[in-house]
Amino acid sequence: MSGRGAGAEYRIEDLAHASGATVRTIRAYQDRGLLPTPERRGRANVYGETHLARLHRIADLLDRGYTLASIKELLEAWDAGRGLGGVLGLAAEVHGPWTDEKADRITREELDARFGGSQDDEAIAEAVELGVLERVPGRADEFLVPSPQELAVAVELHAAGVPLLAISGHLKELRGQVEHIASRFLEFTTEHVFARYLGHHPPTDSDAAEAASMVRRLRPLAQQTVDAELARAMQTFATRHLHHHLGSRESAIEGSETRPVLLPARTTQAVQDLVGAEQVAAFIAAAAEREVQARTLDILASSRPRANKLDEMG
Repeated sequence: MSGRGAGAEYRIEDLAHASGATVRTIRAYQDRGLLPTPERRGRANVYGETHLARLHRIADLLDRGYTLASIKELLEAWDAGRGLGGVLGLAAEVHGPWTDEKADRITREELDARFGGSQDDEAIAEAVELGVLERVPGRADEFLVPSPQELAVAVELHAAGVPLLAISGHLKELRGQVEHIASRFLEFTTEHVFARYLGHHPPTDSDAAEAASMVRRLRPLAQQTVDAELARAMQTFATRHLHHHLGSRESAIEGSETRPVLLPARTTQAVQDLVGAEQVAAFIAAAAEREVQARTLDILASSRPRANKLDEMG
């Protein structure tokens, strides 16, 4: 390798050492068109600072989660004179933390103490699999806690009498539902907000910068919406559960009127055998309400295609 500086030159082995990539990786990047063609001198290829800078940029984009195919498109845009500052800023917004919560560490002894002093290796393994705990390399008795709040919830539930494996099972179910909500929110915002910024592939520098700004604005909305809807649903269903378990004859919905309804004797008898005589009215009311809600959802869902056809005909 010649002297370092603006005109530094590298053999492929020197470039690999300076960049942290392997010789094999550098050659693979050349074959994929990710690196500019090196200068040929005799039987050797000579690389420069441009190649080193390109290798550092590729490594940075890989760390951000980009595939090599996506990186190639970004670098081609860069070579064509389109900046990457906006794109990288957008990537930083998306890949950055979506919560202000800070990770913490906890020892196995502290963990056992918080869960009543019992040692449950199966529950620990389940927590690691779910990502509630992460093992610290070289420290068998210490764990990283990505979300101390989530761990605190598990501690409180366990103190209230919920078995650890039941808690992890509930978390699995909850996580699947929350991931569905997150996916739908992203589809919704992409369709109505981000589609106009992502028309070019890759997006222009200015469009990417505007999209990054929009991510910052919209990021809290998903959690705020879920918090509000969860509070509403918890109040509704907690009230229903309370009425059900207290055997209240009053409807859980305020302001509703009651009126007698004739049912076949075999129906009321079947319900009574299922839930007991005291709960017959509450069970039938809840079942009827659920059926009405289901049919309402079916009507709403079926009305959209019809509306779309009318729009096309108009």
